[in-house]
Amino acid sequence: MQIGSHSLPNRLFVAPMAGVTDRPFRQLCRAFGAGYAVSEMVTSRRDLWHTLKTSRRADHTGEPGPIAVQIAGTDAAMMAEAAAYNIDRGAQIIDINMGCPAKKVCNKWAGSALMQDEALALQIIEAVVAACAPRGVPVTLKVRTGWCASARNAVPIALAAESAGVQMVTVHGRTREQGYKGQAEYDTIAEVKSRLRVPVVANGDIDSPAKAEAVLRATGADAVMIGRAAQGRPWIFREIAHYLATGQSLAPPLVLEVRRALLEHLQDHYALYGEYSGVRSARKHIGWYVRGLPDGAAFRERMNTLDDAGLQWQVVADYFEELADRHERLPVAPVAQPEGAMEAR
Repeated sequence: MQIGSHSLPNRLFVAPMAGVTDRPFRQLCRAFGAGYAVSEMVTSRRDLWHTLKTSRRADHTGEPGPIAVQIAGTDAAMMAEAAAYNIDRGAQIIDINMGCPAKKVCNKWAGSALMQDEALALQIIEAVVAACAPRGVPVTLKVRTGWCASARNAVPIALAAESAGVQMVTVHGRTREQGYKGQAEYDTIAEVKSRLRVPVVANGDIDSPAKAEAVLRATGADAVMIGRAAQGRPWIFREIAHYLATGQSLAPPLVLEVRRALLEHLQDHYALYGEYSGVRSARKHIGWYVRGLPDGAAFRERMNTLDDAGLQWQVVADYFEELADRHERLPVAPVAQPEGAMEAR
């Protein structure tokens, strides 16, 4: 895989997800075999760039390259300025968000709402490319199949984006109207791939190695992007890589390996967010890890009552140590996608 001058180690990508794909999570997924990870979306509003929330999203300390930052907004000039701002802070690839289905984003005509206004969408794309090209930074685009079933326009938008200089297009196989309901469809992604020369990435409902292979085969896509299925299961990337290479399923991870990975993830998480916010925002990650494991539901309920980082970390350590005494490998490899998960974009 190649994006501009950047060579990627494989074609397994982590989807940008609001409230999830922060630096610790991106680094975790990369450690488990993801070849590429895109940040949570960063607003194009200048007045919010110096907020704590945005500064955390723009934190790439120690992150392996290429560093990809997703930006969102509705004004071409502001989006171009946001691209330049993030390049100054280390971004090596800029991704334009035209796939977010969240109401708070679409109500402001950002995200997938831009697919209703193809002229504005193209203005934004052209402005961002113009800001990035002189600095040698490639621009990529994330879209849905369209706004609704009767207006699937991913193909014309992708073609216009390619003509404007976009160097990769990712398509989530749902309309904005669907949100995350129903089943993703891959015919539209296959059509986009058949019409474009730049790489095309397939996204949506890829939750197992077999599904990844099937989607690659059905769409002809150059890569797959995985979001919700990686929550609490970051080793899915190495499972897919192994399956694509050998046709064989990889054994579930060792419990002690999962324990070590989760505890290191928590330490990184606390360091980024501080104890008060870190403990609370870590609860969802812990809940995803124990989903489907013995006594996982009861453990999650207890976890949600803890407010101390040290205690939270120790309770997690003890749970997985006790689990390792009974099972060498994870007894269940949960694949169900978390309820309420926000896959941005």
